Amino acid sequence: MNKVLALATAAGLSFGLAGTAVAQEVRLNAVSFVPRVADIAQGFGIFVERINEEFAGELHITWRGGPEVIPAFEQGNAVRQGAIDMAFVSPSFYEGLLPSSSAPNLSIKSFVEIRDSGYFERMAELHREVGLELIGEVPATDVQFYLFLRDPIESVADFDGKRIRVFPTVLPFVRALGAEPIVMPQEDIFTAMERGLVDGFARGSIGWAEQFEGVVNYYVAPSFYRAGFSILANPRSWGRLSPDLQERVTAFIMNELAPEIDESWAGLIAEGDAQMERAGFTRIELEGADAEAYLATALNAAWEVLAGKAPDVADELRAFLVD
Repeated sequence: MNKVLALATAAGLSFGLAGTAVAQEVRLNAVSFVPRVADIAQGFGIFVERINEEFAGELHITWRGGPEVIPAFEQGNAVRQGAIDMAFVSPSFYEGLLPSSSAPNLSIKSFVEIRDSGYFERMAELHREVGLELIGEVPATDVQFYLFLRDPIESVADFDGKRIRVFPTVLPFVRALGAEPIVMPQEDIFTAMERGLVDGFARGSIGWAEQFEGVVNYYVAPSFYRAGFSILANPRSWGRLSPDLQERVTAFIMNELAPEIDESWAGLIAEGDAQMERAGFTRIELEGADAEAYLATALNAAWEVLAGKAPDVADELRAFLVD
């Protein structure tokens, strides 16, 4: 009997150890605010691949898809509610949950400058207050934002009355220019331009220009803001990682992975510029006082609105990102 008991005990211990080994790998499902095939999704593709390599056996992220799985503007709340574990999302797309979420776009600083300022630690605290974990950023410092137009302008005053598709971060800037901002998903822009529902739109410069040949003829320089995308996690899902693993993952993201991704866009940016040239887009270069007024309006209008939405933290966040 003792021998049988010993064998049974050994078998039970072996089974328990095997079960523990399996349980050590945390598997998280993720979605993205753009389709997997979109060029801007490149950064998240690198993020998922590198996390799964670096933490093999401990953490595995499964990228379930983009807005066809969960609409882009609903992803922040879906993460908060636990409908999905993780999301790669534009910061402005969840302002309804966290009014200061769009702050990281309202800057022209590099990722490393912002990281070293202490901004991300403070922003993580603000996310936790609304039931979200901000585990990092997929930065794209050199991706340029422009206003793309059907018809030319000669000065900033010519924006008056134009209908411009925006994402939420750009809305105050466009309104301050005297134009009418219209929020709509990226996938609806071409049809809106083709039908004359909008006169132009705000967007980054990579991965789409040739598809808009015939409905876009101009873009306005200088560029404005910086690109950076939030990686959000559900607190319960994130809590499945041990504190040690959480610390190692976030340190890897901030110190190795995010800077690596930030340097990965050069090829896409060059191809985006080439696409705009092949598509016949004409660059309208604002100069002198017009250029200064344009950039000042971009920053000041956005921060003024953010101060109204998040008066307790706007000045603090601006000090990290601008001043």
